[in-house]
Amino acid sequence: MSEILEANRRYAGVIRDVIKLRGEPVAVKLIEVGKDFPEGYEVPDYQMSHCQAVFAARDGNSFALPEDSINCKVGASALWMTDTPEKIESGEFHANIGMHDTVQASAEMIAKREKSGKRYQGEVVCPLKDADFEPDVVLMADIPEHIYWIVPFTTSRGGGRAEFSTGAFMCACEDVTAVPMIEQRPNISLGCFGCRKKTPMKSDEMACGIPYAMIPSFVEHLERYSGGVMPKAKRD
Repeated sequence: MSEILEANRRYAGVIRDVIKLRGEPVAVKLIEVGKDFPEGYEVPDYQMSHCQAVFAARDGNSFALPEDSINCKVGASALWMTDTPEKIESGEFHANIGMHDTVQASAEMIAKREKSGKRYQGEVVCPLKDADFEPDVVLMADIPEHIYWIVPFTTSRGGGRAEFSTGAFMCACEDVTAVPMIEQRPNISLGCFGCRKKTPMKSDEMACGIPYAMIPSFVEHLERYSGGVMPKAKRD
């Protein structure tokens, strides 16, 4: 077993057991154009969206997803794998769903997405415990009482208040993958229309993403919390 796989299995075990997650924490690694995919992860013989891959990985499945295996152009463009189609960039696509009052409001949502100076050709999405590589981001979805522990971790060193960015759309792709990856901070999302329509995300669940570089510290804090403050709080 490689050192990175051994470490990821330990991280996943602590996160899963201490927070009492309903499923596995999920590793996401975007693959730059010109770089090789990690070995050992198979391309499915069907297409799926990024959010569907994330929730399937929460249940134990692993995927190597080239851009042409991803059937959601909103997610693929949010993760810098493809140009944003005109109907999405103009706001027409999301305005037609009926949540925004104007096409301009939908367009503004798309314009506010994180920017990257890199182009990616796909991704690997799998349970953190099975990640034989360093992910970009680790994702979780669960009830608020479990996701809550991101907040004390985020404020443990500097204090103050935690701030999170979310929208009516693009939970798994923008909120908990792109934002943590670019801003290098944890982010929490209430979920989105797409996740709630296309994945097994439950009505009482929210999601979060943590940059992988922060996972060792997060695990350290969880181990400390589990022997101190957590037993004093209500735990489901």
